[in-house]
Amino acid sequence: MQKPKLLSELLEGHGKQLRGLAAALKTRQTVLVAVHQALPPKLAAQVVSAGIEHGRLSVGVTGAVWATRLRYLTAELRVRVGAALGVEVTGVRLRIVPPPQGPVA
Repeated sequence: MQKPKLLSELLEGHGKQLRGLAAALKTRQTVLVAVHQALPPKLAAQVVSAGIEHGRLSVGVTGAVWATRLRYLTAELRVRVGAALGVEVTGVRLRIVPPPQGPVA
């Protein structure tokens, strides 16, 4: 069995990887905020994840009905999110994801 390590030792050894993950998380959060701002509030509430990779915006929606409604707005969403983030969004990919779970009582 290995000797337990201090958390600070673990962070030092993997600091570069953790910083990369933290930066990616921050970027995805920024994209998610831009998507929420580009959509009507009722629809925005159903978007739980978003990211841009190679110019393609991926949006996670809580259900098929919401994905269908969002599909009608993809052209506008692409333009508005691209303008808000200062990037060119060449396409939009919609994914159905489970809604986030709240704390268990």
